[in-house]
Amino acid sequence: MYVRTTTRSYKGTTYVNYLLVESVSTPKGPRQRTICSLGNLSPRPAAEWLKLAQKVEDALVGQLTFEQEHTDPEVQEIVRRVQARQKRVRPPATTSAPDTAPADDLVTVHADQVRTQQAREAGPVQVAYSFWQRLGLDDILRRQGFSERAVRLTCAMTLARLIHPSSEHAMPNWIDRTALADLLGEDLTGLGVSSLYRNLDRLHDQRAAIEAALVAAEQTLFNVDRMVLFYDLTSTYFEGLAKKNPKAKRGYSRDKRSDCVQVVVGLVVNRDGFPMAHEIFEGNTQDRKSLAAMLDVLEQRAGPLQGRTIVIDRGMAFEENLEQLRARQMHYIVASRQSERLTWLAELEDAAGFTEIIRQPSPRNPGQKKSRVVVKQGLRDETKYVLCISDGRKAKDRAIREKQEGRLLADVAKLTQRVAEGALVKPEKIGEAIGRIKERYPRVARYYTLQYQALTKQVECLRNDDKRTVAEQLDGSYVLETDRLDLDLETAWRTYILLTRAEDAFRDMKSVLQTRPNFHQVERRVDTHIFLCMLAYHLLVAIEKTLLDQGIHTSWATIREALASHQLSTIVLPASNGWELHIRRSTVPEPEQQELYDLLGVSAELIKPKKTWVAPVGGAEHSD
Repeated sequence: MYVRTTTRSYKGTTYVNYLLVESVSTPKGPRQRTICSLGNLSPRPAAEWLKLAQKVEDALVGQLTFEQEHTDPEVQEIVRRVQARQKRVRPPATTSAPDTAPADDLVTVHADQVRTQQAREAGPVQVAYSFWQRLGLDDILRRQGFSERAVRLTCAMTLARLIHPSSEHAMPNWIDRTALADLLGEDLTGLGVSSLYRNLDRLHDQRAAIEAALVAAEQTLFNVDRMVLFYDLTSTYFEGLAKKNPKAKRGYSRDKRSDCVQVVVGLVVNRDGFPMAHEIFEGNTQDRKSLAAMLDVLEQRAGPLQGRTIVIDRGMAFEENLEQLRARQMHYIVASRQSERLTWLAELEDAAGFTEIIRQPSPRNPGQKKSRVVVKQGLRDETKYVLCISDGRKAKDRAIREKQEGRLLADVAKLTQRVAEGALVKPEKIGEAIGRIKERYPRVARYYTLQYQALTKQVECLRNDDKRTVAEQLDGSYVLETDRLDLDLETAWRTYILLTRAEDAFRDMKSVLQTRPNFHQVERRVDTHIFLCMLAYHLLVAIEKTLLDQGIHTSWATIREALASHQLSTIVLPASNGWELHIRRSTVPEPEQQELYDLLGVSAELIKPKKTWVAPVGGAEHSD
């Protein structure tokens, strides 16, 4: 210890103060630490300052004799000041982390002042981030040249889409409310929308490579079957005109939003629902026109297609598409178009030869009833046909036909009234109106003859009962076509109905991941927005598949809700020495949450507990 002089001037007067200080070692070199202020040492001479400091140091460590303690009142006064200061403030023994102190885990606290702060939702984030790491997405992005910052941003954006889907404008607020920054080890406070948009632009050109690498990783982790694939399409609409996106066009809307422009999304999945490839088409693309382009994309991202079987719906069941599949040496299972059922009417009416198949309800839908279907084989030109009649589909077909028929007759009645009132006079205009009605209701218009009688000036609507009777006989029936002669009837049928895997993917992306509506107006950002939804869906399927392999039929939406209350927070313990001990750690999970963590193979300890000593206001911090 030694004495140091400090001076300050105030209103022309210079004041002198004397400090008792000591030298301490720090990682940055020696530093001075003030023990206490000595005030004005006068009249003691400066030559005795060092001796005074030595006496104080000896007194503090108990080396003064009894006579010395009672014969030097100035030393006693200084020692009293030092001891009083030590009671008010906990001075760290060294400048190293508190875990070097033997009693750091034993703290006397003011119980009525204990509090928690910075509570953040952590359960869903922990699971999603664990599966992000399990799929190796960090390494996949690094191999594509992404910086560490871009990797973290992509992870944050994907997890946001999976857990709390919203626009890029709302994403920073969600990130601030979660423990994502703790898990990523990245300070994401003050994240701007422009940073997120720039990251979307970085991802755009790397989408194909990332998707291909992800498909390869999933095959290794989950033993993904790539021999049977399912292809389907959906549409997603835009808010706004999207004039800067040439793909945004009006077309057949699966969302019942014909008033909005849209794009069409094609998706190929395997039998477990893992995405194999996706592509984005113009909004007016017909299903039948998309197959060739989709097969090219699939081959680039999932490898050679020879020998694989693809399942497609009747919208692509045209001969030119089947020829493309044969040319690529692929097998197929496809639902024939409605009109082709007529060629099998006699076989469908003959009850002989049908085999019954019972479809059990999904464990995720306990209210669902089991369904029954009967199948019979037909064989023409070395192609197997599976004739199917479904009890559940019979009622559905009848309801659809009756609904469409009612609407057609209502529109015909309105047209007839307009003609009778003279609102429509010209025959060509009336003919155009009749054509629009037929185009609007193609399913039932073929049962009616609609024409305008110029002589009577009336619209004539005649029902063809023979055609309508045939339609009733075909209710609930459909025909599958396949070149897989090795498949028995039940296997062929059960493989076809797995096409619902693609439908489930679209349903999850639109509801759980909220792909729609799309607020972006630029093509590359629209494409990348959909790509982020695909990345999130990869995580969703991986999570659900992990549970399904253990016989647990639980959806991601249920998991997300169950884990939402598991948090990460900071516990503040005001110690009796005037300092505060801040402990950043996760809460204890509920039994249901712990069970989910165990089933998913995810640690319930979100981060290693972090302890920090915080001095009174204006003081320093010491962390272990």
